[in-house]
Amino acid sequence: MNQSKLHFWIIVSIVGISGFSQGMLLPLLAIIFEHHGVSSSINGLHAAGLYIGILLASPFMEQPLRKLGYKKMILIGGCIVFASLFMFPLWTSIWFWFVLRMLIGIGDHMLHFATQTWITASSPIEARGRNISIYGLFFGIGFAAGPVLTNLVEINENLPFFISSGISLLAWLTIFILKDDYPEQSIETVSFAGTISRFGQVTRFAWLAFLPAFSYGFVEASLNGNFPVYALRNGIDVSAVSILLPAFAIGAILTQFPLGWLSDKIGRKKVLLLVMLSGCVFFMLAGMNKDSFMGLFICFLLAGMMTGSTFSLGISYMADLTPASLLPAGNLMCGICFSVGSLAGPFFGGVVIEHVTGAGFFYVISSIFFICFLLLALFKPVSTEQYHSMKL
Repeated sequence: MNQSKLHFWIIVSIVGISGFSQGMLLPLLAIIFEHHGVSSSINGLHAAGLYIGILLASPFMEQPLRKLGYKKMILIGGCIVFASLFMFPLWTSIWFWFVLRMLIGIGDHMLHFATQTWITASSPIEARGRNISIYGLFFGIGFAAGPVLTNLVEINENLPFFISSGISLLAWLTIFILKDDYPEQSIETVSFAGTISRFGQVTRFAWLAFLPAFSYGFVEASLNGNFPVYALRNGIDVSAVSILLPAFAIGAILTQFPLGWLSDKIGRKKVLLLVMLSGCVFFMLAGMNKDSFMGLFICFLLAGMMTGSTFSLGISYMADLTPASLLPAGNLMCGICFSVGSLAGPFFGGVVIEHVTGAGFFYVISSIFFICFLLLALFKPVSTEQYHSMKL
């Protein structure tokens, strides 16, 4: 195995472990809070800490990446994650755990921002979709496997934290094998103000590519945060929910690589249009089959197969549209849009469940995909020549 391939597989393995720790943390803290009598509303607000950490840190990420390089950025982010996981058992406090959750959000975002930018910058355009899909596949497998550790809470409440922290530490140590590299430098000032300026520039080039990140955050958070509530209020038992939600995740894992490969062959935008339209159709069908377990299972599986790769496809599309010097800012904007979607999804989903009877929850998700489909279909990205002519 040559050095570049070794680097790639180390990076995606680290991302898989990151997904594993995130997948463990969400249900684990929810279970522990429930055992301690914490209200469901506080439990839900607490879960937002991860995304709040991402949003707060995002504007300040580009400058250290350009100065420190990819390797040091991953090292710092990984260190924050495994240290925070290790500290959970030290003090059982809602506010202490909220801070730790925010720190994990910041650390994970540093890690993902650096790895995403490294892969998008180093991948040739004809293999970019494939490489980013493998990145998404490893994260998805890790995220799906993470909840397995929650079973250990019956043995000891602290055991899942220690095991997850130890696994994260082992993955973190492999980073020392990597040879460091740096993003292509921009001619503009590397500062907070410069980052905000580059956010504006990359938005002009690639705002269409941010729609998949937003939609995926919206849908993933809505399904995980709202669907269990919707299900219980509509007579779907807990055992059915435990099968339906994994069906979406399994579907996403099955087609992550094929859709990425297909986007390399026929074009990112064509695949994204297919994905968005399919998401609209399958969630509309889920609403029509809301009383059928088998109908919902098929719809969730197909929806996962078609929409579970929207985030990785969006990153690839952004990298296609954006000049190399703006890739760090572009990756940050993808993360920001994902986080905004993750915060907006449970809020709007909760409002719909509270005030709209029937299948309104599914139709909201279907509408999000349809709006994204229309925007992708109707608008064309700005070329470099057009952008420079607008500046003159």
